[in-house]
Amino acid sequence: MSHDVQQIRSFEHPGEGRKRAKATPKGRQVDPTAAHEIETLLGDRPRRRDLLIEYMHLIQDRYHQISAAHLAALADEMKLAFAEVFETATFYAHFDVVKEGEPEIALLTIRVCDSLTCAMLGAEKLLEDLQSSAGPGIRVVRAPCVGRCDTAPAAEVGHNFVDRATVDSVLAAAKAGDTHAHLPKYVDYDAYVAGGGYKLLNRLRSGELSTDDLLKALDDASLRGLGGAGFPTGRKWRAVLGEPGPRLMAINGDEGEPGTFKDRVYLESDPHRFIEGMLIGAHVVQASDIYIYIRDEYPAARAILDREIAKLPAGGPTLHMRRGAGAYICGEESSLLESIEGKRGLPRHKPPYPFQVGLFGLPTLINNIETLWWVRDIVEKGADWWKGHGRHERHGLRSFSVSGRVKTPGMKLAPAGITVRELIDEYCGGMADGHQFYAYLPGGASGGILPAAMDDIPLDFGTLEKYGCFIGSAAIVILSQQDSVKAAALNLMKFFEDESCGQCTPCRVGTQKAALLMQKPVWNRALLDELSQAMRDASICGLGQAASNPLSTVIKYFPDEFKEAAE
Repeated sequence: MSHDVQQIRSFEHPGEGRKRAKATPKGRQVDPTAAHEIETLLGDRPRRRDLLIEYMHLIQDRYHQISAAHLAALADEMKLAFAEVFETATFYAHFDVVKEGEPEIALLTIRVCDSLTCAMLGAEKLLEDLQSSAGPGIRVVRAPCVGRCDTAPAAEVGHNFVDRATVDSVLAAAKAGDTHAHLPKYVDYDAYVAGGGYKLLNRLRSGELSTDDLLKALDDASLRGLGGAGFPTGRKWRAVLGEPGPRLMAINGDEGEPGTFKDRVYLESDPHRFIEGMLIGAHVVQASDIYIYIRDEYPAARAILDREIAKLPAGGPTLHMRRGAGAYICGEESSLLESIEGKRGLPRHKPPYPFQVGLFGLPTLINNIETLWWVRDIVEKGADWWKGHGRHERHGLRSFSVSGRVKTPGMKLAPAGITVRELIDEYCGGMADGHQFYAYLPGGASGGILPAAMDDIPLDFGTLEKYGCFIGSAAIVILSQQDSVKAAALNLMKFFEDESCGQCTPCRVGTQKAALLMQKPVWNRALLDELSQAMRDASICGLGQAASNPLSTVIKYFPDEFKEAAE
């Protein structure tokens, strides 16, 4: 055979004439031990895609972290790409993903809330002292708002919250192994039924009360969504009912707005009032399944719901509990749906809207906890009872989450339209000793900041927008002369920077650039105004659109804060 022919044959059959290399599997390999652990942990649970985040919680709870080996084994068990599982796990703050080659995470994690009210009451010093004194085996990290602003500063030891935390009280809980949620006293199923609970639902299901009459009661009372958006409840239910079935229902219990904790109070005190309202809504829109999404920071509320839902009589829609994983963005309704489906919580583009194409592509009714909590009272007591409350030509009741420099912070049920001055004096025992009213947030982190001189504005939907603010979820944070509104606005902007999902550039980059500019001794107000406008105009969802409200209102209403810097 000529040398040329031999070369040609060698090209055609490159392995011919030499020892063939041993075939090896390509891609990420699954560790047999990790595979066995994941298979055992999941047991006979279904391997559905929408349960991915729930299974990550199982791993996190069992091993206090999620290793790369466990992620690979979970992906294999769920028949998903490793990249898809990895990107989901790393999206959520409460999943401690340990990459290959990284050291294992401490068995106990202490989280110290550093959002506005906790920061005002000493969270930064608490965090530093805990980090220097916690000792081996304990990790101390920052956490965004945990919904305990009324007992700030708050720290979480495992899943046990320490209110009005000190170094001694936090380390004592850690040393004692007190790491599980404490359940408060609440109205359980038997007590709720004894007080007339579920009669309204039974009347509706039996046909004694018609769907039209119930919707009319909600319309007459002008009940609006109390999670922040304020959309008319009756109109939303009708919109979902108008779409072809099958239909679903999703509960937005991801109360992550700094300053807000009203839903937690209702879930931890009278959960069946919410459950009955939820079942009524599902009946009206003929939803076959309800997905209840509760933030991970509310372990006691989740435990109560698990316990009480198990007591419900058979029949009705199928209820699915879903656990958040530390992502503020999932309070946005379309991000919520993505998370329930087991994905990253990235907002969807609209239209279509969730009432048209929602959970798993089906028409979906989405309601907030408190909105549903009021359904029974409004229908049983009548719209006139609800509208009989209110001040300054406003109607209804509002659940104000009040925190900051007042004597008695907490959830205050007060008339809609009450002013902040009336709220402080009549419901909060006045200002805390040594503090003078200086400024307030009328609607949580994204609702803007107003000076004490503007203390006569009725607090309700539609009353604050002309000032560049809104009431949102009715979270009121009170600042005194000892606080800087510039520092408060920076704290809030850093929160939004951390919580941006990163999907759109105006929000992802805008919050980062704004925070950097706001850390300078002298603010470039013209540049910050331009940046704020770009974020409002071009961000996909409400996070980016409203993130600059505190910044803009501080520039507008607090000129004295800039005099010293200018001089």
